[in-house]
Amino acid sequence: MTDPAAARAAFRRLHESGCFVMPNPWDIGTARYLAAMGFPALATTSSGFAFTRALPDTDWAVPVEAMLAHIAEIVAATALPVNADFESGYAHDPEGVARNVAACVATGVAGLSIEDATGDPSRPLYDIQEGAERIRAAKAAIDASGTGVVLTGRAECYLTGHPEPLPEAIRRLQAYAEAGADVVYAPGPKRREEIRTLVEALAPVPVNILMSTNPGLKVADLEALGVRRISVGSSLARAAWTGFIRAAKRIHDEGSFGGFDGSVSFSEINGFFRQDLKDRELKNRNPA
Repeated sequence: MTDPAAARAAFRRLHESGCFVMPNPWDIGTARYLAAMGFPALATTSSGFAFTRALPDTDWAVPVEAMLAHIAEIVAATALPVNADFESGYAHDPEGVARNVAACVATGVAGLSIEDATGDPSRPLYDIQEGAERIRAAKAAIDASGTGVVLTGRAECYLTGHPEPLPEAIRRLQAYAEAGADVVYAPGPKRREEIRTLVEALAPVPVNILMSTNPGLKVADLEALGVRRISVGSSLARAAWTGFIRAAKRIHDEGSFGGFDGSVSFSEINGFFRQDLKDRELKNRNPA
């Protein structure tokens, strides 16, 4: 990682105009590979990491200490700005959210998100006032740090099965923007009309859109709709799991190794990391 201040300034600039893709690695290797491809920023994925620990991405199954260590590891892996998927802040009360946000900022992140899911099926979302107060507490912790970390407010209406997810998400995201969120994000919309409505209702606040499936939209389409930032959540991790599960099932069920057809070669992956290691060692010897 280079100077965190430089990464944070670069991340803020990315949100000023245009549209950028912020893919989600789940370990150091995938972070290094995505950085080498030329993406301008990265984001952690709470679910992608949880799966590596044989844990579900629910009810804060991954302890906050483990998540903070993972975030710090991804931040240290590249010079790119990193946005932390910090779930619900790992606390219900605003004071706890502020305390944990301060710890997340200390990892060197350029941004972080706080969502409004409670983890309680009987009450899946904090009410809007609670949600806004939690965003306000997160913003205060960031301001106290003097770092300029970008705060994203998330509305989980689609993911928690709200009967009217779009209008409820708009109401919540407007409140979160007023409470201090720099960016807003409601995972779920896939159709052009929904995305356009969301973006227009929140303008001029930057909107993040999740592409977790292939709805037929491309980056240029989302940019034309006014989307400022695109993330993919657990999708890259699930794509890797898909290849693994399919190949393993064919071995077990058919006695076939056909699941390996089309795989990237060992030499290609190993060659990338061999060169990447050499480049890092050279940079360490000649930091200027």
